[in-house]
Amino acid sequence: MNKLIKRYTYILGLAAAFLVSGCTDDIDPEITTLNVSRLFSPVGIKAFVVNKTSVRLEWRLVKNATTYTIEFYDNGQLNFSGNPEKTVSGVTFSQLPITIPGLSGETDYSVRVKAVGEGINDSKWVSAVFRTDAEQIFLPINPDELKAKEVTLRWPAGQFASSVVLTPGNITHTVTASEIATGAVTISGLTGETTYTAKLMNGTKTRGTLVFTTLIDLQGATPVYPADNLNAVIQAAQPGTVLALFPGAYTVHQGDIAINKSITLKGVYPHNKPVLNNRFVLSAGVNDFIVKDLEMVGTYGSPSVIMTQAIFFDPGTYNINSIVIDGCIVRNYNQALIYGGAAVAKVETLDIVNCIMSNIVNDGGDFIDFRTGHVVNLNIKRSTFNMVAALPRDFIRLDNSSASFPGSTSKVDIDRCTFYNVAGNATSGRRILYVRFVNNTSTVTKCIFAGSTGYLGYYTNQALTTQPTCSQNNYFNAPQFLGGVTSGKFDNSGNHTTLNPGFVDVATGNFKLTNLDLILNGIGDPRWLQ
Repeated sequence: MNKLIKRYTYILGLAAAFLVSGCTDDIDPEITTLNVSRLFSPVGIKAFVVNKTSVRLEWRLVKNATTYTIEFYDNGQLNFSGNPEKTVSGVTFSQLPITIPGLSGETDYSVRVKAVGEGINDSKWVSAVFRTDAEQIFLPINPDELKAKEVTLRWPAGQFASSVVLTPGNITHTVTASEIATGAVTISGLTGETTYTAKLMNGTKTRGTLVFTTLIDLQGATPVYPADNLNAVIQAAQPGTVLALFPGAYTVHQGDIAINKSITLKGVYPHNKPVLNNRFVLSAGVNDFIVKDLEMVGTYGSPSVIMTQAIFFDPGTYNINSIVIDGCIVRNYNQALIYGGAAVAKVETLDIVNCIMSNIVNDGGDFIDFRTGHVVNLNIKRSTFNMVAALPRDFIRLDNSSASFPGSTSKVDIDRCTFYNVAGNATSGRRILYVRFVNNTSTVTKCIFAGSTGYLGYYTNQALTTQPTCSQNNYFNAPQFLGGVTSGKFDNSGNHTTLNPGFVDVATGNFKLTNLDLILNGIGDPRWLQ
C-alpha cells in the first residue's frame, strides 16, 4: 500500500512539473505600456446653466489630448443626427471650466465633447443634456418710472418682442413696432402696493422677466413729510392707519415713540427711504405693527445720542398678532434690534424680510431678545446681517423664564440670509440660536455665515434647545459652526460648503458674491447674487 501511494505521488509530482514548465513557456513579458489607436474619452462632464442662456462645461483631463471639440444640438434627447447648432473647437484644458454664451432661451440641449490629439485618432464622444433658462433682456426698472398704478418697462432698443404679460390680473399688452424701436412700454391700470411679475414674450418663449411692487396708493394712506412731527402724527392716528412717509430726515421728533395701537409706517419710495432716529416702544393695544422701506438709525444729535433698541416692549401682559420689518435698513443701535425682556408679551409672528442690518453691537442685550415674552413664529428671510451681536451676545434669544406660557412652542425659520461677523468673535460661548421653550424647532437653509472666527457655542449650551435642521448653508472663516467648542456642530447635515464667497467690499457693506458656485446655487441674501 505504501508503495502504491509513493507511486501515485511520484506521477502527480511529475505531471505538475510538466504543467509548470508548459505554463512558464507561455507567460508574456510584463506589460508596462498601453498602446491604443485613439484617445480616451473625457469623463466627468458637467454642464451648468449660467446667465440664463450660457452654459459652463467642465470635464477631466485626457492624457495626450491637445484640444477638445464641443458640439451643441437643440434637443434634449442625446440625438446628434444632422448638423450641430453650435460648434466650439480648439478648447484647451487650461480654459476649463469654459462658459459658452449665445444659446437660445428655454431650450433643451444635447452637448457632446471629444478629445483631439496629434498623431492619434480623436476620442469617442461623451455627452450630457441641459435646459437653458428664459432669456433676461429686461433692463432694471428706473425707480422714477415705477408708480402706484403705472410702470414703464424697458429692454434694448430694437430687440423684438410680441407681447408683455403681467400677473396677477392676466394683463396682456401687444407690443407695437414703435415700442420695439424704442425698447419701452408703459403699462397702466395697476393696483398700488401689489407685487407683479412681468414677462416679455416672443410668441411662446420668454425674453425677459421682472418682479416689481407698485408704490403706495396715497388714496388709502396718510402722507407724512420730514417737516412733520412724526410722534404727534402717530399719536393722533386711528388704529389701523397706514402712514406713507416721503423721503428725507425726520428730525422734528427723535427718541422714543409710543405705539399703543395697530399701525403701519411705510416709505413711499423703496429706493429713497425716509430716515428715522427713533425707538418704537410697544405696549398693550397693538395687534399688528408694520414698518416697511424705512431707514432706522440709532444715533442722533450732537453730542451723539445712541439709542439702545429699535423696538422695545413696555412692561405688561399683552398679545400681539404680528410684527413685520420689511425692506428696512437698521443700523447703529447699541443693544438690540428688538427687546422683549421686560414684558410678558406673546407675539404670534415676527417677520424680518428683505432687510440690511448693521453695527448693532448688543452691549448688554441680545440681537433678538425675548426673556419673559414669547415669539411663536420667528421668520428671518432674504436679509443681510453685518456686525450684529459682535460683542459676547446671542443673535436670537427666546428664553423660557416666564411661567405664563406653559407648553408653548417656538419655531425659527432662517432662509437665504447673509451673516458677516455675527455672534462669533467673543471670548466666551455665544450662540446663534438660544431657544429654550420646551417645544422648539429651528431650520436654517441656504445661508452664508462668514467672518465668525471666535469662540462660538454654535446653537446653544442648553439642553432644551433642539438641534437646528440645516441645508445648503456655506461657512467661510466660521469654523465653530462645524465643530463648536461647547456644544458640537451647528450644522450636522453634511449638506454644506465652505467656499470663499468673494464679497466685493465688506468694508463698505457690499456683499455681492463673486463665487459662481454659490451664485448658481442661490446661497445667501438674493440681493447679492445679481
